Amino acid sequence: MENKFDVIIIGGSYAGLSAGMALGRSLRNVLIIDSGKPCNRQTPHSHNFITHDGKTPKEISDLAKEQVLKYETVKFHEGKVRKTAKNTAGFEVETENGKKFYAKKLILASGVKDMMPDISGFAECWGISVIHCPYCHGFEVKGEATGILSNGDIIFEFSKLVFNLTKDLTLFTNGKADLNDEQLEKLNENKIRLIEDEIKKIDHENGQIQKVILKNGKEIPLKALYAKIPFEQNINVEDLNLELTEHGFIKIDHFHKTNMDGVFACGDNVTMMRSVPNAVAQGNFTGAIVNKELSEEDF
Repeated sequence: MENKFDVIIIGGSYAGLSAGMALGRSLRNVLIIDSGKPCNRQTPHSHNFITHDGKTPKEISDLAKEQVLKYETVKFHEGKVRKTAKNTAGFEVETENGKKFYAKKLILASGVKDMMPDISGFAECWGISVIHCPYCHGFEVKGEATGILSNGDIIFEFSKLVFNLTKDLTLFTNGKADLNDEQLEKLNENKIRLIEDEIKKIDHENGQIQKVILKNGKEIPLKALYAKIPFEQNINVEDLNLELTEHGFIKIDHFHKTNMDGVFACGDNVTMMRSVPNAVAQGNFTGAIVNKELSEEDF
């Protein structure tokens, strides 16, 4: 019975731990499986999370894990999931070291893997001064020389948020801009610079960006660079035939149910609003919904 649970949660960061607490407090036997490689592991400080503003991501997750594991029915296994499968009793989860676990329900809080562009220095700055979210990082670089790396409607819409925080703004499309005349006129009206030349390198000191160096040799001094980059799911969605949205997120309904009965998802893998407080809220809600479903089945 030691490898059989009511719920297995794949992913032990903020969403997974939050779901685990909700279920642990409901006396559910829960296993949280986590590989120990959160996407924000380079980020020096987490912000916009009331009561934890300014703490390191690890401080928050370590405290959360300590509190969650005080509930005796919640267990933690460090490892990476290799395979998930549905069976007659529920679900089977196999880790890379060959261990198998079984559960009635699955919660996928597995996050996403960011795909770094082929730009020297980008990965070293990611989460430090090359950032993704103005709500998580914008206040700390307000008024500073700031860039946005993206293209099309995304870079135009995103520039509105960043322009609220700094008027010293440069957009990098890393190639020909995919913007219409109306958008270009609005950027010009707000004195937002547009650079279509390709980026060669990000010059930095210990992850703190100093300047963007273009392939044509020009150098653009910056303090921060927002970047909208592609990602892929950490979990193999094909194992369970999970549907994805047009943007690549796991498709869920209002109760965080996926198209596979008994499988739920929460956190960065279902939303573009990637933040610690959002993940915590989603995990708490998903844990409650899963407990409700189990309670109805048991009653």
